[in-house]
Amino acid sequence: MYCKSNYYSIFLIKFLTKCYKNFVKYYNLIKENKNRNGGSKIFNIKNVISIKDFKKEDIKFVLDEASKLEKIAKSQETSNKLFGKILGIMFFEASTRTRLSFETAMKRLGGNCIGFTGIDESSIIKGETIADTSKMFESYSDTIVIRHPLEGVAKFISDIVDVPVINAGDGAGQHPTQTLLDLYTIKKEFGKIKNLNIALIGDLKYGRTVHSLSYALGIFGAKMHFISPNDLKMPDEVLHDLKRKKISYHETNDLKDVIDDLDILYVTRIQKERFPDVEEYERIKGAYIIDKNLIEGKNLIVMHPLPRTDEIRHDIDDTKYNKYFNQAFNGVPVRMAILKNIIKNNK
Repeated sequence: MYCKSNYYSIFLIKFLTKCYKNFVKYYNLIKENKNRNGGSKIFNIKNVISIKDFKKEDIKFVLDEASKLEKIAKSQETSNKLFGKILGIMFFEASTRTRLSFETAMKRLGGNCIGFTGIDESSIIKGETIADTSKMFESYSDTIVIRHPLEGVAKFISDIVDVPVINAGDGAGQHPTQTLLDLYTIKKEFGKIKNLNIALIGDLKYGRTVHSLSYALGIFGAKMHFISPNDLKMPDEVLHDLKRKKISYHETNDLKDVIDDLDILYVTRIQKERFPDVEEYERIKGAYIIDKNLIEGKNLIVMHPLPRTDEIRHDIDDTKYNKYFNQAFNGVPVRMAILKNIIKNNK
């Protein structure tokens, strides 16, 4: 009788211990999904205007979600998570990768898209204001993604519509979803971001991709090198923001100063369309040319937000260094992750 009673006591203790452990595990899981405001889950974001809208935990969440969606992005699986939802695309500037990857992302999740690229495809050419156009898109779609040549337009639109707004590039300002896909590419290649040596080279003044990326790399603890001609240095406001966040960086004009230590060479195009003076562009273009001879034998990868002109030679395309085409594809699962959650969060 004593043995039987003792057996049940041991069983009860083990059972209660297991329940307690499961409770603690569940509690910690809930706790991890709180944001800084307390009570709201990770990625409780309505609009994606700047990478600064994201906490570090939000970024990790998007990267993890993108990884889970890769099979759908590659058409190995199907999904109807956004069936019946519509993405409104307002692009006032030309785009290939950003527009097509957003469209692909939405359709891979079972949704659909409406929109235009260029003002000649909308009533803006007739004199309609961008505010009125945005209100129309609010009526027709569940989320708006906008690209515009002027900084601040995406934020302006987000203030006057009730549906979520995603900034797909505002002039020389921000390009947050490009940053997220860049981080995703880096994480896939290295398994980490912290302590990697990363050089951002080329047009750092007008290049909105590097403005967003430098901030994100900093909060993940990467070692950054900014390489550019003097006239195309990283803007003072970006540098000031990095200093305020106690994020360190190194500036130089010469790639040879750091190339032997690099894990990643992030190349940007010198953007003719951003220059107020064409003569200034002609003087600076071709400042940095990355070819096979330059990087042969180096232990690094080459990334580029694309499009490229002459800054990366085609002899790199078929080498192990080239990750820019993979990078372009990664825009699909990353934007799927953003669309899926931003629409779900704002029903």
